[in-house]
Amino acid sequence: MGLRKPPLHSVHDSLGAKSTAFGGWDMPVEYDSIKAEHAAVREEVGIFDVSHMSEIEVSGPDATALMQRLTTNDVTALEPGDSQYAAITTDEGIIIDDTVVYRLPDREHPVYLFIPNAGHDEEMYDRWTSFRDQWGLDATVEDVTEEWAMFAVQGPDALETVSETTDADLGDLSKFQATFADVAGIECWVARTGYTGEDGFEILCPWDDAETVWESLDATPCGLGCRDTLRLEMGYLLSGEDFDPEEQPRTPYEAGIGFVVKLDTEFVGRDALERQKEEGLAEKFVGFTLLDRGIPRHGYDIANENGDVIGVVTSGTMSPTLSEPIGLGYVPVEYADSDTTVTILVRGREKRAQIVTPPFIDQ
Repeated sequence: MGLRKPPLHSVHDSLGAKSTAFGGWDMPVEYDSIKAEHAAVREEVGIFDVSHMSEIEVSGPDATALMQRLTTNDVTALEPGDSQYAAITTDEGIIIDDTVVYRLPDREHPVYLFIPNAGHDEEMYDRWTSFRDQWGLDATVEDVTEEWAMFAVQGPDALETVSETTDADLGDLSKFQATFADVAGIECWVARTGYTGEDGFEILCPWDDAETVWESLDATPCGLGCRDTLRLEMGYLLSGEDFDPEEQPRTPYEAGIGFVVKLDTEFVGRDALERQKEEGLAEKFVGFTLLDRGIPRHGYDIANENGDVIGVVTSGTMSPTLSEPIGLGYVPVEYADSDTTVTILVRGREKRAQIVTPPFIDQ
C-alpha cells in the first residue's frame, strides 16, 4: 500500500520541499533548512501542514460517556469551544496514544473531535466503535481524517498573521480554546493550540479548500524536521518514540503527563493507574543535556557513572536555539533529579550528560 498524501502534496513539491514517510503519509520534512525554519517559528511565524494527523468525530446522546470512558482526562469539564490534552490507555494503564479532544458546538447532542497521531485513525475508529457496541452506548463515530486539512501557524507573530485572514477576534481565545471562523472566506475550526511551545493556532479546514487557506497565511513554510526540534526543546512527547505500546510501553505517570489523568472518572486503565500512583514509580521521563560533543539519538543507552546501563534515550537532537545537544529518555527515579550526572553511549562512546527538567528553554 502506498503512502497517503496530504491535499497540498503538489504545493509542497512546487516549493522544493524534501519529503519523508511519517505515520503512513508522505510529508514535507524541510523546505529551506531545519535550522532556518526552527528560527522562523521561535522569532516570527511559521506554518506547518499537519494534515497527516488523524481526526475522529464522536456525536450523539452518549458521546460524552464514550469519550469519558476512553480518554484519561475529564471530558465533562469541556464546554463547546474548549479542548483538552488526554491519553488513551490500555487496561494496564499503558499509553496507546495521546490526543487533543475538542468539543465542537452542540448539534442536537454534544459533538467531539479528537486528534490521534498520524496513522492511528483506523485503530482509534475501531477502538471507539468496538467499546461503544460492547457498552451499548448510543453514539456515532466517524473517521473524518480525509475530510479535514490541518495547518499549524506558530510563533510570536501567529496571532497577527491569522487575524489578517479573518474577521474573527482570535485574540479573545485563550490557550486550548477554539471557534469556527472564516479564514480566507472558508469556514474553519481555529484552535489556540500547538506543539512548538510558541503562541499559535491549529486550523482545520475542508480538505478541498486547503490550498486557499494555506496561501492566505503569510508565514514561513516549515516541515516536520523543525517541528521535531521545536517540540523536543519543550520536552513534549512524540508517539512512537517517547512512548509506544509495544516497543516503549509507558504509563502517563512514567511519561510525565500525569496531569491528564483524572482518577475521579471511570476510564479504561484507571484502576491500574491508581495502583501505580499509590505504589510509586520505578522510572521517570527526564530531559538531559550532553556535556561532551555528540548528538543523542533514539535507542541510545543511558548509563550511570560506573558504566552500568540504567535507561534509554527516546529522543535527541542538537537544539537550534541553545546550540547544544539535548535529549529525552527514561531513568530510574533515583537518577531523575536535576543536575544528576549520567553517561550517554553515543555510537558506543561514553558522553557525559546532566539531567534537566524540561522545557530546555524559557517560554
